[in-house]
Amino acid sequence: MKKKVSINGYEYELEIKGTGQPTWLFLHGFMGSLADYQGIAPTGTRIYLNLFGFGSKSQTVKQPKRFMVRQQVTDIYQLLDKLAIDQVNLVGYSMGARLALAMGIMMPERINHLVLESGTAGLPTQSMRQQRIIADTHKAEHVVQVGMPTFIHEWEQLPLFKSQQNMSMQQQSFMHEQRINQNAQNVANSLRFFGTGAMPNLWSELAYVKLPVTLITGTGDYKFTRINKNMQERLPNVQWQQVPQAGHNVHFEQPSQVTAILNNINN
Repeated sequence: MKKKVSINGYEYELEIKGTGQPTWLFLHGFMGSLADYQGIAPTGTRIYLNLFGFGSKSQTVKQPKRFMVRQQVTDIYQLLDKLAIDQVNLVGYSMGARLALAMGIMMPERINHLVLESGTAGLPTQSMRQQRIIADTHKAEHVVQVGMPTFIHEWEQLPLFKSQQNMSMQQQSFMHEQRINQNAQNVANSLRFFGTGAMPNLWSELAYVKLPVTLITGTGDYKFTRINKNMQERLPNVQWQQVPQAGHNVHFEQPSQVTAILNNINN
């Protein structure tokens, strides 16, 4: 069942599948959509959400600062209220994992279990954040200047996504279409206000996250394997699942393994 829910003047699009408990809320990555996680179908009720500013028919956001993390967390809190959902198992990938971690810190009472796929707690120093802000600002200007087709062609050449070239042409086409149909202005403003550089440094907060947390990384993603090793050492109630034959986007490359990990959370 597809729905649109208006939160503070913005229409969030979501799709609900399955029935019963637990209730899952899936947060896609940068330039993804609610279709991104639909190959992942654990037992229970599943909510697939287009994050703020994303999706093939997303309206252009007139207030760019609404991409900031606190505003997005507040929106999702209100979204759960409108759906009459008290608590969820929250699953986020990459950008969605950054948002999910912020939600776990800011609104832990709404979360039963936190699943972070290829996530990070941010950049630990001010100089690193400033360098990333400069880089993300350049990317934001670039996507508006060159348009989505050129930007996506360049994006798909990044080493982070090299393992996706092993997927079938149909699967690669699916991912390409998700990316290329985004709103360029929204992509730019997400980079400016919700890029990794703009994200607050949450490393010192990890020790206070009492929620049960599952970390998921692909064994072929060496950068995020290092990051998640550090996160595992700081989180007090955590398990870390490393999935073979997967890179950054684990659920896309190994959907059955990720579904099994989620189902095992409740056993």
